[in-house]
Amino acid sequence: MNPILWLISTLITLYIWILIAAALLSWLIAFNVVNRHNHVVVAIADFLYRITEPALRPIRAFLPNLGGIDISPVILIIALLFLERVLIWLFTR
Repeated sequence: MNPILWLISTLITLYIWILIAAALLSWLIAFNVVNRHNHVVVAIADFLYRITEPALRPIRAFLPNLGGIDISPVILIIALLFLERVLIWLFTR
């Protein structure tokens, strides 16, 4: 496998896991499972927000209001998986 393709594929997979972690942490904060006043939780939440928000903001602007349900991470994950498959298809021909 091409090393550049491997690196891109690994980064896409890592970003997908970061998106999943951000979604899970937002649910845990919303349902008061974790304490928002804990400095470690605030630091992790801030890091995940800063990493994921630039990619999610354009998707949220495009989507209609679904009444508190945010499906933008799901759409971004599907788009990233599609991009990964396209890159693999292009580089392995």
